[in-house]
Amino acid sequence: MSLPHAASGDLINIAPLGEKFDGAVSTAFIKTSHLELMRLVLPAGKSMPEHAVDGEITLQCLEGAFDLDAHGKRQTVGAGQLVYLAARVPHALFATENTSVLMTVLLKHAG
Repeated sequence: MSLPHAASGDLINIAPLGEKFDGAVSTAFIKTSHLELMRLVLPAGKSMPEHAVDGEITLQCLEGAFDLDAHGKRQTVGAGQLVYLAARVPHALFATENTSVLMTVLLKHAG
C-alpha cells in the first residue's frame, strides 16, 4: 500500500531527520501531473547510479553531504545547498555521510 501524498494546503515537514535518520526511507511527498517532490534518504556510502530524468530537477541537501557527478565533473553538495539540473542530464549521487535530499522534478507532458 502506498503512502498518501500531500494535498494542496498541507504542511510538509522537510526538517533534517537527525536522530531519526536510522530506519528512515525515501518518501514521495507530492506527485501531480506537473510536479514531483521527494525526500531521498541516502545512508553514508550509498550511491544512486548514473541516470537521467525527463524533467528539470533540483536537489537540495537537507542534511549530510553527497557527491554529484554531472556535466563531466564531481562536486560536493552539503547541507543548505541546492543544485539545478536540466532535463535529461545524466547524473549520479554518492552519499559521503548520512544524507537526506529534497528532490523536485518538473514533469514533462506530451502535446
